[in-house]
Amino acid sequence: MEKSGYGRDGIYRSLRPPIVLPKEPNLSMVTFLLRNVSCYPEKPALIDADSGETLTFSQLRSTVIKLSHAFLNLGVDKNDRVLIFAPNSIRFPLCFFAVTAIGAIATTANPVYTVNELSKQLRDANPKLIVTVPELFDKVRDFNIPLIFLASKRNQQQFDLKSTPKILSFYDLVDLAGNVTEFPAVSRSVKQTDTAVLLYSSGTTGVSKGVILTHANFIAASLMVTMDQELAGDMHRVHLCVLPMFHAFGLAVIVCAQLQKGNALVSMAKFEFEMFLRNVEKYRATHLWVVPPIVLAMAKRNVVDKFDLSALKQIGSSAAPLGKDLMEECAKKFPPAAVIQGYGMTETCAFISMDSPVVGVRHTGSAGKLAPCIEAQIVGTENSKPLPPNQLGEIWVRGPNMMQGYFNNPEATKLTIDEKGWLHTGDLGYFDEDGNIYVVDRIKELIKYKGFQVFELISSMLTACSYSSSCSCIENLVEYTVPMLPAVFWFFICFINTHQVAPAELEGLLLSHPEILDAVVIPYPDAEAGEVPVAYVVRSPNGSVTEENVQNFIAKQVAPYKRLRNVTFINSVPKSVSGKILRRELIAKVGSKM
Repeated sequence: MEKSGYGRDGIYRSLRPPIVLPKEPNLSMVTFLLRNVSCYPEKPALIDADSGETLTFSQLRSTVIKLSHAFLNLGVDKNDRVLIFAPNSIRFPLCFFAVTAIGAIATTANPVYTVNELSKQLRDANPKLIVTVPELFDKVRDFNIPLIFLASKRNQQQFDLKSTPKILSFYDLVDLAGNVTEFPAVSRSVKQTDTAVLLYSSGTTGVSKGVILTHANFIAASLMVTMDQELAGDMHRVHLCVLPMFHAFGLAVIVCAQLQKGNALVSMAKFEFEMFLRNVEKYRATHLWVVPPIVLAMAKRNVVDKFDLSALKQIGSSAAPLGKDLMEECAKKFPPAAVIQGYGMTETCAFISMDSPVVGVRHTGSAGKLAPCIEAQIVGTENSKPLPPNQLGEIWVRGPNMMQGYFNNPEATKLTIDEKGWLHTGDLGYFDEDGNIYVVDRIKELIKYKGFQVFELISSMLTACSYSSSCSCIENLVEYTVPMLPAVFWFFICFINTHQVAPAELEGLLLSHPEILDAVVIPYPDAEAGEVPVAYVVRSPNGSVTEENVQNFIAKQVAPYKRLRNVTFINSVPKSVSGKILRRELIAKVGSKM
């Protein structure tokens, strides 16, 4: 095996030490998560930054036990689905753990969903119960499904599954359990192979689908995420969770992984930048997992200097590629902290690779080395052949954290997971010679620039022939063409094939400009080239950069076909809650104006 982890069979293997996965078949993710609580019972586990409420690990365990009994008393059985439709709070993971502890299946939804968007997921998942908050009541009131409110005020209405759905508060649910101190007997029958979570993702084929993740998937991902901490022997980390817990990243990488390791988790219900900074300071947060827009703000906004963020040891980013220049700029603002990057997707329980915070070259712009026990291939998009280091292709992965498939969708499952267990990510990337993986962009988001220069060249030669009167057209064609055949051949090789432009590459370069706060690059239809890259840019408040300035800035750093054909200045870049740029929104707007 090469230094990169690349083997003769075309497979890249993790360079990290392997993790030891538990072999006990009857083991739930919750039993695994709480296995070491007796070693640190009074250590803070969950802290609510909005209310100040704190639960120790001992209180975490006892509350989850009570809630698991309560869900059983409400008629929630093994394999029933329970929807959690709520913003972050310390009650979110408590209900999540209680549901999965009894073998029921937790599914989550984005609180900003419209009734129409939510109804599509409800039809697919068919939950028996919805856990939500009073502020979202209008979105769920007409579904005729019993509700639990994650509210501090008690609601004494009786809950009866056989009549019109009533509403219980979180504390009603706790009271329903009585004085229990051990998990219900059904918990002991939960297997690692049982489905634990149903997370909805657009995946690799566009339409939202339910990703089936087992208890074993979450156990493996939790161990992978915290391996570097295990090797460092560090047991005193404080993670601020500002990323949504309904998302795979927040749920698997932050909530489950960190709590199973004994780390404290500080929850924020919504993101507001100054409040985020204030909480980092107040709770002396040592570790952050955020998304590129937050890294961008931390690097470029002067308000950061008003807060004492010296406790930070690590700033991690994922969900979208983070450029080398932006990583370096952020690192200068926070000298004690390692700025690292990770890579994952819902279908891999949010984890595939991660930078090491202590080993190797810093700020490469890569997504680090493969997580323990992960295998990968870089496969040619034209011939499906495995590629060696420094060659670009689709990223395929497999390992113990990979999903079982898409819920009620065998066709989409077959398109994503092949017969050998390889999950086709739909991402374009490559490995370098040191085993670092670089994620370039989504294959579907590449701008396809078609080179027509060869046809222009041939056209000009034929035109030249027509101007000669001393010989026939054929003679002229030979006379003008033969000396140029090498050049014609070279132009043909260079330009007849479609060039692919990765928007993320150009966006990374744009963000390195001192007067640019944010940027997005999308394809624009072109009569000759098919598609060309255009940019939408957010200027810094005191910036005076012009369209020409931006175009020249990029032109100096890229090949001609990657140059920006147009630059438009906007107030903000549309992004999802997980930090991914919503290029489709801008593309649709551009298309509607044509």
